[in-house]
Amino acid sequence: MTAQSSPSSQPAEARSGPTPAVPPIRPELGVSIFSRMAALAVRTGAVNLGQGFPDGGGPAAMLARAQREIAAGNNQYAPAVGVRSLREAVAEQRADRYGTGFDPDTEVVVTAGATEAITAAVLAFCRPGDEVVVFEPYYDSYAAATVMAGATRRAVPLRYTEGEFRFDPDELTAAFSDRTRVLIMNTPHNPTGKVFTAEELATIAELCRRHDVLIVSDEVYEYLTYDGVRHVPVATSAPERTLSVSGLGKTFSATGWRVGWACGPAELVAAVTSVKQYASFTAATPFQLAAVTALRECMDWVEELRRSLTVRRDLLSGALREAGIEVYPTSGSYFLQADARSFGTDDGMALCLDLPERAGVVAVPSVAFFDHPEAGRHLVRLAFCKDEATLIEGAKRLVGYRDAVA
Repeated sequence: MTAQSSPSSQPAEARSGPTPAVPPIRPELGVSIFSRMAALAVRTGAVNLGQGFPDGGGPAAMLARAQREIAAGNNQYAPAVGVRSLREAVAEQRADRYGTGFDPDTEVVVTAGATEAITAAVLAFCRPGDEVVVFEPYYDSYAAATVMAGATRRAVPLRYTEGEFRFDPDELTAAFSDRTRVLIMNTPHNPTGKVFTAEELATIAELCRRHDVLIVSDEVYEYLTYDGVRHVPVATSAPERTLSVSGLGKTFSATGWRVGWACGPAELVAAVTSVKQYASFTAATPFQLAAVTALRECMDWVEELRRSLTVRRDLLSGALREAGIEVYPTSGSYFLQADARSFGTDDGMALCLDLPERAGVVAVPSVAFFDHPEAGRHLVRLAFCKDEATLIEGAKRLVGYRDAVA
C-alpha cells in the first residue's frame, strides 16, 4: 500500500467505521490536587507555597558524582533491584541509624522514587475486595494505588488534640477487618508534620500483628524533624511485617531524580520487585551512584538542611501567627497546617482556589486528602522548604489577603 492510499492519509469523512471510544478517566484517578494547584501557580504567577519541592540544590559532592557518572557513560540500565553499592549504602544507613539490619542482596530494592515503592507494594499485596488502612490526611498516591489494586480504603483521621495531631486508637481498631491486607503510614507525616510516637507505633504494630496485616511505612522525611524530635521506624516494633520506604529526594533536595528504596523481609521485597520491574524496571543509573555518595559522605549537609528548615518553618509560622493567623505546630516534613477559619471561612478548598487570583499565593487544601471531610475541611497546607525571601513574600501576601477579607 502506498503512502497516498493509506487509511491515515485519507480525509476523515472517507474513512469507514466508527472512531474507537476513549475510555473515560476513572474519577478516582482524575487530575491530582497537586497538578491542579501547580497549574494555577503557573497561570497566575503566584508564590508557590503548595508543592513540596525545595528551593536550592543538593550537596555538591552528590551533584558532582552524578555529573561524573554521566560523563563516564554510566547511562544504561541498572539491575532491576538497583546498583549493589546503593543497596549496601541503604542497608548501612538503616543499621547505623536505627539498628535494623537488612541484607542488601535480598532485603533492599531501589525504586523510581518512594511513590513507586509504595504503589508497587499495594499492587503486590492487595487483590480486589481487600482493604487498605490509611491515616488521613493521606498522600494522594496512597488512594490511587489502592484504587488500581481494586482494594477499598479505610481512613482513620488524625485530629488536632492537645497540641498535636493524633489518631483515636478505637477508630483505628474499628478500621480493621478480616479483609484488611495492608496499612500505609507516613512518619514524619505529610501534611500535618506529625512524628508518630513510640506508643503509637506499638499500637499500630500490635493491631497489624493481630490481624496479620502488612505495614508499608513511608519515611521519606526521616531526617527532617525538629525541636529534638527523632523519627523512629515502625520496623523496630514489627520488623517481620514492615516494608520501610524512603528515598533520596527529600533528604538531599533532589526530588526530580526519583531515586527511592524499600527495605524489609526478603519475601516482601521480592513482591515489590516483581511489580516494579514492569513499571520503571529501574531507576536512573547515574543518580543511583550519586545516591551512594550522598548517603556515605553528605550527612553533615543534611544536618545543615534540617537546621535551615527549622529556621524557615519558624519564619513562616511566626509571621502568620503574629498577624493572627492560626498555624498548627509541626515536628517534621516540609509542611505546616494553617487554619482557613483565620481567613473568615471554614472552607479550605474555596480559600485555596481564591488565593492565587486575589493574593498571588498557592497553597494546598488538606481536605483533598480526607475521606472524612469534616475533619480536614478547614486545613490548608503550606510548604516552608522555600528560600527565605519567598516565605517572607508569601506571608506578606497571605496577611494582606486576610486583612482584605476580614
